[in-house]
Amino acid sequence: MNEPSSPPAAPAPTAAPRPLRRRQRWTALGAGLIVVAALGSWWYAGRNRGLQPIVLYGNVDLREVDLAFNDSGRIESVAVDEGDRVRRGEVLAQLDTSRLRPMLAQAMAQAAAERAVLARLRHGSRPQEIAQARANLALARAQQQQALVQYARIASVFRRSGGRAVSRQDVTDANAAAGVAVARTRVAREALRLAVLGPRREDIAQAAALLAADQAQVALLRRELADATLRAPLDAVVRTRVAEPGDMASPQRTVFTLAITNPKWVRAYIPESDLGRVHPGMKASVAVDAFAHRRFPGWVGFISSEAQFTPKTIETPDLRTSLVYEIRVFVEDPHDDLRLGMPATVYLARTRRTHS
Repeated sequence: MNEPSSPPAAPAPTAAPRPLRRRQRWTALGAGLIVVAALGSWWYAGRNRGLQPIVLYGNVDLREVDLAFNDSGRIESVAVDEGDRVRRGEVLAQLDTSRLRPMLAQAMAQAAAERAVLARLRHGSRPQEIAQARANLALARAQQQQALVQYARIASVFRRSGGRAVSRQDVTDANAAAGVAVARTRVAREALRLAVLGPRREDIAQAAALLAADQAQVALLRRELADATLRAPLDAVVRTRVAEPGDMASPQRTVFTLAITNPKWVRAYIPESDLGRVHPGMKASVAVDAFAHRRFPGWVGFISSEAQFTPKTIETPDLRTSLVYEIRVFVEDPHDDLRLGMPATVYLARTRRTHS
């Protein structure tokens, strides 16, 4: 009986061609790169989900100064016109000072006189004045001695003669002359004491007070003379010129309105939902329609601490989302291209939201 024959042996596997294996490796590598790119995009999108640009709209704003004279008077000259650039301290207008200058000269002369009086009192008596007082005292003593001797002689004669050689009237007159001489001696003695002591402190204080009053008057007139010249308080541009030469000026009447060119800012409003992404000093750029291809650099200089255009008491979440806060973005404008009230668009730098 014939034995069953064994199945034929399977053919040995043959190796794949080399180009096929290379394509498979590149396919696997490409798939891996796609997966890595997808994961990286997902991670970056999640990380930067809060990095959204902030675009605000507002208007250019700047400060203005209304200038007026401190005193009343007639305007003598006006030196600048509308649109002129002025520097700090530059003369803008001048009042008539034809009456003020003589008044100042008179006050200065009065002060000089009071100064001389005070100096004389403080220096006291001169040596010559004291010597003169001593001489007057010596003279008065001599006259007193002579009058007393004369009175004694006449009185003695009157007593010896019993009134026949000299009359009683002669004795009375000699006695009166002696009394006058004694009084003159007393006056001369006190005059010498005053000359040695010098002026009273009260007299010196009075003279000093009068001098201070005159000096204050001089200072006031000098201030009025200086105020007669209207000067620019800072660098600015003349926006309006109200008064003309010959007009009467007063502290209540504006002569010029100056626009301060530095600083300038854009007044804008930011929603409450974006408030956490803005902070003072944050960089910004400003665009205006007049300079379409130019951006003005700037920074956030002020953020209001109070909400505006909404009720003060916020009760619902819907109202909280509509809150807006004023911010001021200061702008660098060295060529003074931006004008007051010009519409502007503010672009704030991209930044991450802050979470509590």
